[in-house]
Amino acid sequence: MSSITVTAQGFEVDAILVAAAFGLDPSQLQEKMRAGEVTSLCEKGEGDDEGRFRLTFRHDGHALRLTVDAEGSVLSRATFPAGRVKPVD
Repeated sequence: MSSITVTAQGFEVDAILVAAAFGLDPSQLQEKMRAGEVTSLCEKGEGDDEGRFRLTFRHDGHALRLTVDAEGSVLSRATFPAGRVKPVD
């Protein structure tokens, strides 16, 4: 089974993959996403990047960026410092 699944709504990324990038237990991830402490963004490539997607997750001043193809195969993975996200009220 792949860590990323393509659905009619977009991409589903396995919680283990995202949680591990932030040093979290997978059981904490959904709660932190609901609280706005973990955010996600999906960007669709254009031009030379057509057919690629950039999935970015942010938490506590860090980011996980996955570049995937239309089938959800990971083409690249990066983690890096990023600005902190303010939780939603």
